[in-house]
Amino acid sequence: MIAVVKVAGQQYKVEKDQTLYVPHVEGNTGDKLDLEVLLADADGKLSVGSSVNTKVQAEILDQVKGDTVIAYKQKRRKGFHKKRGHRTAYTKIKVTSIA
Repeated sequence: MIAVVKVAGQQYKVEKDQTLYVPHVEGNTGDKLDLEVLLADADGKLSVGSSVNTKVQAEILDQVKGDTVIAYKQKRRKGFHKKRGHRTAYTKIKVTSIA
């Protein structure tokens, strides 16, 4: 069974026991999540939109940060430059059931 879920404004195609990194979701390691299902495919039968009766549950495995992204600005011949960086927060989740 395959489902398309919406997590933190982004859509993901998921299967049972799949792990993925999604934008930061509040919670601690071991917490359970109920994900919003947009589309479900059960043995060739598609259900879309409000007719979806499928529940997707996931478990938070870890809260991690992504790679450093550097934002560098410079104006030539003026002596002006800025260097800033950030690390985006992600949540590692595992899909435990699709029913």
